[in-house]
Amino acid sequence: MPRAIGPVLVEGPVEVVLPDGTVVVSERPVVALCLCRRSRRYPFCDTSHRRRSRPSVERPADGEQA
Repeated sequence: MPRAIGPVLVEGPVEVVLPDGTVVVSERPVVALCLCRRSRRYPFCDTSHRRRSRPSVERPADGEQA
């Protein structure tokens, strides 16, 4: 089975029962469920699986054209 990288999109509304028995509900039309467990909003994805740093982009100085 391939390794999960991102979230699973599910048509909502959804009700998720966590292993401890807690029930969480989302009324949104589409819900992203976290597979990596890095989300602070688990079981919903907050894109924490993405790399936090972005490559720097050189920008032209004021008055210069790109």
